[in-house]
Amino acid sequence: MAAAVGADERPGSRRDSGSGEDSFDTLLSCLPLTPALSPRKRTTSQSKAGPPLLRTSKRTIYTAGRPPWYNETGTPFKEAFVIGLCGGSASGKTTVANKIIEALDVPWVVLLSMDCFYKVLNKEQQELAAHNEYNFDHPDAFDFDLLISVLRKLKKGKSVKVPVYDFTTHSRRKEWKTIYGANVVVFEGILSFANKELLKLLDMKVFVDTDSDIRLVRRLQRDIMERGRDIVGVIKQYNKFVKPAFEQYIEPTVQVADIVVPRGGENFVALDLIVQHVHSQLEKREITVRAALASAHQGQPLPKSLSVLESTPQVRGMHTIIRNKDTTRDEFIFYSKRLMRLLIEHALSFLPLQITGVSILRAGETMEQALTAVCKDIRLGKILIQTNHDTGEPELHYLRLPKEISEDYVILMDSTVSTGAAAMMAVRVLLDHDVHEEKIFLLSLLMAEMGVHSVAYAFPRVRIITTAVDKRVSEEFHIIPGIGNFGDRYFGTDAPSAWCESESMDY
Repeated sequence: MAAAVGADERPGSRRDSGSGEDSFDTLLSCLPLTPALSPRKRTTSQSKAGPPLLRTSKRTIYTAGRPPWYNETGTPFKEAFVIGLCGGSASGKTTVANKIIEALDVPWVVLLSMDCFYKVLNKEQQELAAHNEYNFDHPDAFDFDLLISVLRKLKKGKSVKVPVYDFTTHSRRKEWKTIYGANVVVFEGILSFANKELLKLLDMKVFVDTDSDIRLVRRLQRDIMERGRDIVGVIKQYNKFVKPAFEQYIEPTVQVADIVVPRGGENFVALDLIVQHVHSQLEKREITVRAALASAHQGQPLPKSLSVLESTPQVRGMHTIIRNKDTTRDEFIFYSKRLMRLLIEHALSFLPLQITGVSILRAGETMEQALTAVCKDIRLGKILIQTNHDTGEPELHYLRLPKEISEDYVILMDSTVSTGAAAMMAVRVLLDHDVHEEKIFLLSLLMAEMGVHSVAYAFPRVRIITTAVDKRVSEEFHIIPGIGNFGDRYFGTDAPSAWCESESMDY
């Protein structure tokens, strides 16, 4: 039996949490436009920035990235931490959930509501619901099989589709919501603790205990103002279904709770205790990938999954030009595009017709033009991966993938690959979206042997295709001799003084 936690008062700031699949157009609309060929200042993630927040007119989105959730073998290393919130109808579960998210102050937090998993009603049940005669508070009203399947996949780091329930029509909407990439999942619902299999997925169980009179008043306000119900119907439903269900199915589950929170979102002591525990658990799950990659696979022969473009005089000549630090930007872009076209055409000789292109931003996006020139109707996706300035680890900031990508062969594009850390993260994202490993083709203009080995060791069925492989990597994990900072040279941003491969996403 959990102990109830007292109350305290302290100031706090409210922030909305965003997932990694928010609209890219929304993000771009907040950024200044820059002419394509005009000089720009360096914008990689290794430059120190302000707070990791992007504010729009409607919401606040975290722009901090998701650190690696897998080890050097590409295997998921840590599961999402799941907080289960249970309590009676209108007890304040959603308020508590939002305050936990606000106090955690970490990115990539998902709020999952049990309300999304009401069963689809047949015609007879629809009639009962329209007359407030259907019991939505009984365990049989919920699709526990779907709920458990979704939460289990989300906990394991997979992309999931969640139904959207319309309380006005008592039906599911046609459009389901895609959720992916949670470090923490806050799951709330009236029967969160009522299923044994569901309980096994919860790392922390919190019961929100609110006085029944307060819950009734809140339910009246919510159902009348938000869901278009009449007061007589709401009270009738409460007395016939809600109150008995609470006493029979919900209140007894307080015994399995780790923490009981009286007075809901106003109980700051309880919220502090929950947040401290979650932070301690997240710290235990931290992992470093890049350092492990640097010390592995030394002296091993190149893998059979690697295909290098034939080193013809034309290819060698173009490499000589783009590797020369004195080459003008116009010439660098021209010969890089020619080399990209040859690389794409070489890769297509291994592929069937149904393919999708995914670029690792920002430098990988430069390869899209060569791909669309050869495959005009190809679908394109984007993954933004940047280096954390403090940890040196890659972090996932944003992704936009085409629908049903799991059915396609995928060309994953990045301009250069040094340690392979960013490429590994991008491959892991595709696998989490159910793309088959053998259907992923990693394309890069230039790779270091270390990066080739890292990707091939973690994902042996991924095909790796490049125009050249350099043997050495510097202590800063830059390719030697390399190609310089490809993104800076291509986009005209201010490059660092040292001549080395240092694009923040291309390591």
